[in-house]
Amino acid sequence: MPLNAAFFVLQANSSVKKANQTNARFVVEKGQPFPFGALLTKTGCNFAVRAPDAEQVAICIYDADENELSCQQLQFRNGAIWYGHIAGFTKGMMYGIRAKGEYAPEHGLYFDPNKLLIDPYAKSLNRPIIWNNRLYEGDSQAMIPKAIPVDGDAFDWQNTSKPQHPDADMILYEAHVKGFTNLLDEMPKKLRGTYLGLAHESSINYLKELGITSIQLLPVSTFMSEAWLTDRGLSNYWGYNPINFFAPDPRYAVKDAYHEFKIMVRELHKAGIEVILDVVFNHTAESGGDGPILSFRGLDNRSSYWFAHHEHKADYTHYLNHSGCGNAVNLDDPDTLAFVLDSLRHWVEEMHVDGFRFDLAVTLGREVDGFKPNGAFLKSVYQDPVLRHCKFIAEPWDVGLGGYQLGQFPNNWLECNDRYRDSMRSFWRGDAGYLGDFATRLMGSRDIFHGDRRQPHASVNFITYHDGFTLHDLVTYEQRHNEANKENSRDGHGHNISANYGVEGETKDVAINKLRRRQQRNFLATLLLSRGVPHLLAGDEIARTQQGNNNAYCQDSEISWIDWQLSNHSRHQLKFVKQLINLRKSHPILNRYCVQDDPFYKGSERVNVAWLAPSGKAMTHGEWHDPSTQCVSIWLKPANAGSEELQLLLIFNACQAPQDFQLPASSRWKVLLDSDAEDGMKSTRISAGHYQVQQRSVVVLGGRVIK
Repeated sequence: MPLNAAFFVLQANSSVKKANQTNARFVVEKGQPFPFGALLTKTGCNFAVRAPDAEQVAICIYDADENELSCQQLQFRNGAIWYGHIAGFTKGMMYGIRAKGEYAPEHGLYFDPNKLLIDPYAKSLNRPIIWNNRLYEGDSQAMIPKAIPVDGDAFDWQNTSKPQHPDADMILYEAHVKGFTNLLDEMPKKLRGTYLGLAHESSINYLKELGITSIQLLPVSTFMSEAWLTDRGLSNYWGYNPINFFAPDPRYAVKDAYHEFKIMVRELHKAGIEVILDVVFNHTAESGGDGPILSFRGLDNRSSYWFAHHEHKADYTHYLNHSGCGNAVNLDDPDTLAFVLDSLRHWVEEMHVDGFRFDLAVTLGREVDGFKPNGAFLKSVYQDPVLRHCKFIAEPWDVGLGGYQLGQFPNNWLECNDRYRDSMRSFWRGDAGYLGDFATRLMGSRDIFHGDRRQPHASVNFITYHDGFTLHDLVTYEQRHNEANKENSRDGHGHNISANYGVEGETKDVAINKLRRRQQRNFLATLLLSRGVPHLLAGDEIARTQQGNNNAYCQDSEISWIDWQLSNHSRHQLKFVKQLINLRKSHPILNRYCVQDDPFYKGSERVNVAWLAPSGKAMTHGEWHDPSTQCVSIWLKPANAGSEELQLLLIFNACQAPQDFQLPASSRWKVLLDSDAEDGMKSTRISAGHYQVQQRSVVVLGGRVIK
């Protein structure tokens, strides 16, 4: 039966008579309590909504122009689940949810029938959600996008399969759907900044030629910019403020986000490129107790979020804020946990993605008494037959108590290693006393990811990430310059371990610019030569700048978009990165090796490692611990004496003067890469058993054993 006026106030231009005529088109039948969300049938659509404390739940039906056709109460209930089959609901119609019940925030209840709610299980939405205080007040239906039931079996995947690159072979490339293509000249204008733009041959050919195996996309689940950003004329460009965990955000679509996202994944898979999604399950756009009622809060606020407890009783006036964004999603609750697992399986099974990078992942492992390495969520995904073989990458911290947990995730997870970032930045800046830490990070941070339980590639190594300076800005600015964010540059990290080499910002000084370019090449070479999964921030390969902004989360502008108008220097850097990636892929000793005494592997593919001083002799204890020592070489040799694989000598010189390195006499050496050259290519011949490494440079030599 239709809801009465006490439950739902009809729009001002509608009459009760007209509403009754429209309602006659729809009949609520019993249906099924599962699956959650909307499921199209031959005669209508089945709806199932979880709202354990509601008194009534209704489905409001809209046509393609968002004209309301009817609002139908779900008359059947199975515990916490309200459900029903609405006959007469046809493909092309859209819906939202209204829930009636007690409005008592002090008891954790926010039922308000004036608020149209986004179905948490909605797979597709007709438009982005944009905060508008005027449209939210009173009946919010004009602000809220409408959910579109989908037919998941209708898409043609054209027999594509997932690339399934081993972790050891991954080259991870972090990109923003819009930022990557918005300024790409070869891209048709209507496709720029969209899923289809990323699926376009110009985008895919670029990624293939670069050597990328896996693209990690900043959040694409439906999100809403915070009200205070909207008031300032800014937006949450990065997308870290979700309101739905299933639906691809429509702002990156030409027409149909759900369908176009699948096209993007299919075309990337055809090119052998994996799709990793950055997912945000730690908070939602509903913020704290003074935030809007958009979805979860209006259906099941108590179970969805973490609250403070006093004497074992929940204080619903105090949302815990492990995320720093106003609330924290409670995965210790079994229903919320099941919901998040359903979301992950949807992306894997229906959307065909290959894995996930979990924002503030410590929140996902929190239980009542803190983070647990074997917490409910982590155990659930470990044993899940669909999820257990996906790639899982943790950002291993949040802002709550005990929130830094690097190295503590299960053995099938990879983890973003910020200690790698800080050590490599400090070493190449020339800070004293970092050689030992540099060597440890270079070899996979086995002090953190212990070989007795973690694979050698558990560390996701990065120099730059989306939140921070770009590589160009890391060597150009010592201070953040975030004025465009309209927070007086108080936002963003103040501790960047960066350097400007004499001038803050851009300069025409030839010597400074030459040094800056070489330092970028040193960082890139170190990253691609390190043990672990290399993470490359999109645009660093062409020296992209954000004009010194190290927190461009709110900049949907040329500050964030990649500028594809390349200078000669940018072209050289791009060539250098291609050379590096090819070098890594061509020499398994760089990415598929296990150090001889590493306990993780018991079998083959072991490598002997020798650390050498410039003298050619083994590094002494004193040299390792001398704060002034800033150069070293690492000699990688197959443990199998009969191997035909090339030996490699990696030389790192962070000194401000050239260093002459004596080379092992047992091999004939040739130069494979030298960061002193703009494109890394040097034709230097080695004939005297030594090689002069220029100041602040990386050199890779290859050699075969002299027989």
